[in-house]
Amino acid sequence: MTLDFADVQGTILRGYRVDHARHFVLRIDDGAGARAFLGSLVESSSGMPQITTAERWEVKPTSFLNAGITAAGLEALGQPVGGFPEAFVRGATADKTAKLVGDIDDSAPTQWDDAFRNGHDVHLILSLWVQRDEDVLARVSEQLRAAFGGALHELGTAEATALPANKVHFGYTDNISQPTVAGAPPPKRPRPDHQDVAPTGSFLMGYPNENPGGMYKVTPEQLSTNSSFAAFRLLQQDVAGFERWLERAAAEARIDPELLAAKVCGRWRNGIPLVLSPETPEPDPPLAPERINDYLYVANDDTFGYRCPVGSHMRRTNPRDEAVLAGGSMHRITRRAMPYGPPYDHDNPDDTPRGLVGWFINASLDNTFELVMSQWVNGSDFVMPAASPPPPPANGASPVFNITGQDVILGVNDPPSASSFTLSYPPPEPDAEPINRELTGFGPFVTTRGGAYCYLPSITALRFIAKG
Repeated sequence: MTLDFADVQGTILRGYRVDHARHFVLRIDDGAGARAFLGSLVESSSGMPQITTAERWEVKPTSFLNAGITAAGLEALGQPVGGFPEAFVRGATADKTAKLVGDIDDSAPTQWDDAFRNGHDVHLILSLWVQRDEDVLARVSEQLRAAFGGALHELGTAEATALPANKVHFGYTDNISQPTVAGAPPPKRPRPDHQDVAPTGSFLMGYPNENPGGMYKVTPEQLSTNSSFAAFRLLQQDVAGFERWLERAAAEARIDPELLAAKVCGRWRNGIPLVLSPETPEPDPPLAPERINDYLYVANDDTFGYRCPVGSHMRRTNPRDEAVLAGGSMHRITRRAMPYGPPYDHDNPDDTPRGLVGWFINASLDNTFELVMSQWVNGSDFVMPAASPPPPPANGASPVFNITGQDVILGVNDPPSASSFTLSYPPPEPDAEPINRELTGFGPFVTTRGGAYCYLPSITALRFIAKG
């Protein structure tokens, strides 16, 4: 399938690999003026920065620009939302949404940062990514702000800066596993990945998706093809609390804290997957960089989670070939997120706000983001009994017994007394029961500080909206 990359917003199909990001959170005060502003971002003659598309470039640009529009934003632009999905129209701050994705208690929308708290005012999120040079970030930001005029009001910004070695604040190497989308531009450094290629229609409307005969679309038709949806998230991470829990729980489990950190995530903090190296983050011989994502769970004989726990973060959010309700190879999400806040100093712990901010992209919010968050991250009953091969052993071992609670890293886990994470070990003898050790007593390590459900229009759709 040949896609028109010039019609697709680049962030849907490409990772930019930049050092800085600034996400403008905007309210539309003048629909006509806002339409003219959006139009200027897709007309090169305007002199304005242009929306970055998925087209191949010979020389990497110094900056990238993409836009997401909420349901309230479409209405402010004069575009009816009657032909759009219920989840998108409902929005990120609705009570139903908050309950589904776990935005409750301290993560509730009423507790979010000022820019996001009133979902009816969040109309447009304009994301500016910049390589290295902060002067470029300042210059392009100034040009955009000058063009807002009286049409767009800046509610705030969410800033992000990459950490050294592509780490996140919890210490893990990031951006290792992203879906391979049919028809997308091939990566510069391809890595073998035995997972199924995701259908184009799982990430772009107007193409066949993962459901037989299925296709995501909206009306009018001009807004469908090559457009997508995304959840924008501002997630604060309690790094000090996470490290304290690792020390305490590792002592309880009588294992090294770094091994527990790997068990909780599914990878060692350097990115080496537990399935391929369960004992050490430095396997001998070394694991080639191109193999770092080249594994499955059942096919690599870890059906029961003895190496990589069934309830680990990676296994919950991407079950690969594991038997789960709704299908492990379906419901993939592309994540375009970066850290915010200063690096964490283990020798001088502090509570300075830091975390992750960015986009979680797929063509269906309810069938991907909401499903993953509600069933896989914040539930434990989505795992199915092992299918053949290999069959469950005679002693009754099954992956359904080796997962409890919610995701340690991303789950609600409130109250802490109800939290649970299971470490599983093989039976000492062929007919004996497997050994499970349950760790409890941890609270949430991630708090939502902002969010929005956005439509990511194609270039054709942006021009259609701009014309009113």
